[in-house]
Amino acid sequence: MTKILVVDDEIAISTLLKYNLEQNGYDVEVAADGQTAYQMASNSDCDAILLDLMLPVLDGMTVLKNLRQDKVETPVILVTAKGDEFDRVFGLELGADDYITKPFSPREVVARVKAVLRRSQSDKQSSDDRDIIKIQDLIIDDNKKIVTRSNQILTLTPREYELLLYFAHRVGRVIDRETILTAVWGYEFTGESRMVDMHISNLREKIELNPKAPQLLKTVRGFGYTLVS
Repeated sequence: MTKILVVDDEIAISTLLKYNLEQNGYDVEVAADGQTAYQMASNSDCDAILLDLMLPVLDGMTVLKNLRQDKVETPVILVTAKGDEFDRVFGLELGADDYITKPFSPREVVARVKAVLRRSQSDKQSSDDRDIIKIQDLIIDDNKKIVTRSNQILTLTPREYELLLYFAHRVGRVIDRETILTAVWGYEFTGESRMVDMHISNLREKIELNPKAPQLLKTVRGFGYTLVS
């Protein structure tokens, strides 16, 4: 059975999430502080983590950072307060797979969990069938999950890598935000296209020689984005 780790120090919220996830067929474990969550995520076989940021002992951002430093690649969905854009951006840069803001509906949480699990499973199934993609002096080695430009290795988060790979398979096509959101994140929710913009901005900081005047991943005003060869 698919196992989800719910991390929140508010009993009412963790109980609500546990109930709704179990109703959808998931096995759910709960942690109420960051240190316990870190130990459980490191030592158990959980398939996804719902991680609140405001936690006692260790905050959620520290838990995420430690897990990624330990090479724990379990998908993580951050739970943030509404309007905390800095936390969301920083979390995505550290390697979070998604985020959801409070207050949230249980249906949306379940949908997000299903989406990250689908992506994770798809990545595992197709990992042996990838190849090397060259775009100008940018090279994506999808077997080794390494991206280089001008012979320099670029450090991308898993989501940034997935986004770049999505564009790399569609060079020259103009793709709108909603299509990107559905394809890369795996769901559709009104108002979430801002998340695409944040990831594009973060990705440009790493792959472009001059992020303020991008030559690879360009904006087509009014339509979306395109990766040019």
